[in-house]
Amino acid sequence: MAGGPPKHRSNELRSKNKADLLKSLEELKRELVDLRVHKVTNASAGKLSRISVVRKNIARILTIMNQKTRQAIREHYKGSKYKPLDLRPKKTRAIRRRLSQKEQNAKTLKQHKKDIHFPRHRNFVLKAA
Repeated sequence: MAGGPPKHRSNELRSKNKADLLKSLEELKRELVDLRVHKVTNASAGKLSRISVVRKNIARILTIMNQKTRQAIREHYKGSKYKPLDLRPKKTRAIRRRLSQKEQNAKTLKQHKKDIHFPRHRNFVLKAA
């Protein structure tokens, strides 16, 4: 493949900072525009096959950027009680709506007093005959 940067490797992209990623993204977008112009002007097949490579490189960079921002947001909300909806576990609608374990075990004050004063299992001593 002559001309332009080679295929970007994901593990190399992860080590770059946001400014470098944005810079390479701009370069790739500029290259994609040029390739599309070449496509209209009946360029060689080599240039046309490069369009898909460039598009995939752009997608790769955008994916890495999104992963990094999501990871930063996860770290920000790590210990907090409430999280954004897209960071919460998906599960199923029924599971998300069911009572938590604490809510299931909660008792009213009246029930709590009943349980203390009138236990269900009373221990009786049998009289030896």
